[in-house]
Amino acid sequence: MARLVGIDLPNKHVNIALTYIYGIGRSSANEICEKAKIEPRRLINDLSQEELNSLRQIIESDYKVEGRLRTEVALNIKRLMDIGCYRGLRHRKGLPLRGQRTRTNARTRKGKKKTVAGKKK
Repeated sequence: MARLVGIDLPNKHVNIALTYIYGIGRSSANEICEKAKIEPRRLINDLSQEELNSLRQIIESDYKVEGRLRTEVALNIKRLMDIGCYRGLRHRKGLPLRGQRTRTNARTRKGKKKTVAGKKK
């Protein structure tokens, strides 16, 4: 099993296996394969050590992935919360950020329903 930037990659096509790394999607994976001159349809276990090293070098030099990227995203969210902007307040309250309705259909962000008792006469 090949290991790049701290992640064990499954034995799949190179362009698919690279997407297991946080911060690399399909288009980035195809760009990396192109830069490394590796056929994207080859399996990870079929790559030589030199090819894995070239992939590793390209990822480390050109892309922000895994821990560095997670840290940057967390700091960006913290900055929004600290300056008190609308998006920061929505993050703090755990509500949707981008204008979605919350009367219904916000369960992923809001969590499990909290039933409020009806008013008695």
